[in-house]
Amino acid sequence: MPNIATLMKSARFITSAPAFASLPRDEGMEIAFAGRSNAGKSSVLNRLTNRKELAKTSSTPGKTRHINLFALNETGTIRLADLPGYGYAKVDVREQRRWGDEITAYITARESLKGVVVVMDIRHPLTENDRQMLVLCRTGGRPVHVLLNKSDKLTSNRRAQTMQQVKKELAFLAPSATFSAFSALKKDGLAELQSLLNSWVTS
Repeated sequence: MPNIATLMKSARFITSAPAFASLPRDEGMEIAFAGRSNAGKSSVLNRLTNRKELAKTSSTPGKTRHINLFALNETGTIRLADLPGYGYAKVDVREQRRWGDEITAYITARESLKGVVVVMDIRHPLTENDRQMLVLCRTGGRPVHVLLNKSDKLTSNRRAQTMQQVKKELAFLAPSATFSAFSALKKDGLAELQSLLNSWVTS
């Protein structure tokens, strides 16, 4: 199997599922990306795939309401899943609750799911919604990686302090979780993330 960096270059949109029940057949393997609406999840996906608009970025947080799937190989058996952003207050409460149920079903029941990358703004990590997502991943028995995006926004000292604090909190919240700093803008941490994802799809 080609490594994940090579596969990412072939990423193509498959479908946008409005609900868990409408996802395509549960086979092969998927890597999901979750995160708060303004954490830069779309920018991370675009950087990984080296495509400017594979995942649509928006000035309106909370716009993504579907599970968007992207194939990384010709047969579509290796996929990325872009989950709806959470934590945006202007989204209708009933819609928030519905999507909470859909994402819970996805993370606990999707057999092809190999792991979840939880994207956070390094300046505001581990919000209450992030914590709930990590607990859900732990409950579902999913490997999880915390990606601290926008690392270029902090000085090296402040970044190191934040990383240390996140390490301490994850030790209690999600002991098996891994984490790393990332900058979609400057490509910092890209190779490390690619290596992790490669281990998920080849294990």
